[in-house]
Amino acid sequence: MVIEMARVVLTTDETLTSTYHDVPLLDFLGCAPYDKLPRWVFRLMDTQLPDEDGVLTQAPYGLRKIEAALLRDGFLRDEVIVAHPRKVERFIGEDTTVVSLYEMDPLGLGPVSMMFTNGGQWRNYTSVKFRGLVERINRVRERKGLKFKLVVGGPGAWQLDFRREECERLNIDHVIIGEGDHIAGKLFREIESGSADETIVVKTWPRVEQIPTIVAPSYKGLVEVMRGCGRGCRFCEPNLRVARFIPLQKIGEEIALNVSAGIDHAWLHSEDIFLYKVEDRKNFYPNADAVVELFATARKYTRNVNPTHGTVAAALAAPGMVEAISEMVDAGPNHWIGIQAGFETAAPELIGKYMNNKMKPFSPEEWPWVLLNGTYVFNRNYWFPAYTTILGLPGDTDEYEIETARLIVTMERELEEKLGNRAHFTVTPLAFVPMGLLRGEEFYRIEDMITYGQFLHLYYAWKHLAKEVIRGLPHILRGNPFLIPFYPLARFGVRVVLRQIEKWGKRKGYEVRPLEPLDLHIEVEEHRWYSQPSLAEAY
Repeated sequence: MVIEMARVVLTTDETLTSTYHDVPLLDFLGCAPYDKLPRWVFRLMDTQLPDEDGVLTQAPYGLRKIEAALLRDGFLRDEVIVAHPRKVERFIGEDTTVVSLYEMDPLGLGPVSMMFTNGGQWRNYTSVKFRGLVERINRVRERKGLKFKLVVGGPGAWQLDFRREECERLNIDHVIIGEGDHIAGKLFREIESGSADETIVVKTWPRVEQIPTIVAPSYKGLVEVMRGCGRGCRFCEPNLRVARFIPLQKIGEEIALNVSAGIDHAWLHSEDIFLYKVEDRKNFYPNADAVVELFATARKYTRNVNPTHGTVAAALAAPGMVEAISEMVDAGPNHWIGIQAGFETAAPELIGKYMNNKMKPFSPEEWPWVLLNGTYVFNRNYWFPAYTTILGLPGDTDEYEIETARLIVTMERELEEKLGNRAHFTVTPLAFVPMGLLRGEEFYRIEDMITYGQFLHLYYAWKHLAKEVIRGLPHILRGNPFLIPFYPLARFGVRVVLRQIEKWGKRKGYEVRPLEPLDLHIEVEEHRWYSQPSLAEAY
């Protein structure tokens, strides 16, 4: 496969093209502190996507969308290249007008990175790889005297606008913030002509029909099923966008494209899978038939179907929907469905203030009960929720933080009592990052700001994670022989981390103490449980 130098070169940093040995959640290695871990850890875990003469055969979904939009808008196939970041130089030449990078966390300011890098005091792996890529591209520009524009877009582009001095130091010409599917061709032509602003804020959103269908395989078989959310959590950028639902036909076309390229699974991406085609915009009761039909459509193309994100409240509101999906995708003791969900806090006051739709159709006061009972619904149907909480929300108190720690303890006890070894969940505390409508607030820096309540929240979350690693990791590793030798290391590692958290707490003057569970119990009514028994049969 011979490729000439391209007019537009699209690429990303290496953390977004690594397969990480196909280990679940190891994608978050990009958030790890590069200065605090041995280099061999990153080298060992880094396995890159394949390429053909430097062209990615699979690529991050966001890159694929921009590629498809440019081709739709009049750019020719041989003018647009999606390059492997390690081989990007070969496509940059006299005819190149734009080199555009798709980035998730270029400066390490995301919530996970800020948590693991002590509030940004250390470099995370992604920022190291991003800077390295930009410097290589700039060396090509300088050495050959080329005039192309270097552009950064994607979900993490806001970080370069926030840190303008870093953007200038890296000689980045333009930063694009917002959704660009509908105006990609126009934007890139303005950049080529020199008429574009340095920071381009796209204030409009594409209609569903303006979102292009990808034309080449996406990494991990990721397929977008909806854009935006509609719940309106004040700290979350995607949730503030208008919800748009991708038609089943377009979803099927993208899955079929990936399957034809040998990708035997479909990851259905959304901010909340259970809001697909939701009709009740007041109480957010799921449109259960539409959600089940979505999974049925995906199953026509592949047996391996998994969602990315969902809300626990929606699962509890329609347990029959969850049960039907589980039956459809053959969930069971040897096949768990993973889903990422927001736990955020146990404090109804904070949920009501910052996330007043997140718990619907329930009330803020019911939120702790919703988390317990919704997790029961997940586990009963072999769904494994990976929850995230937030440390340092504005208005937080030690009382609220201790309630969050107590809820983790309560969930562990109650679920194991009801479900035994079928009880599974994780809670990962994240640092508050001022995004969305809270953009003017202060970044949370754990070393400087941690309180006793936050320490207990952090400790009990990690304590439960250690339990999950020790109990559940052997099952996960059965399908990945490469990692079996690492199981003893993982068991040892989580215990070491837990001890280090205890020691760190003592230096801060904080002692771990036992916590009483909350007075909450699992109360999913059986008649609600089987509220929609015909859904699985219908599809």
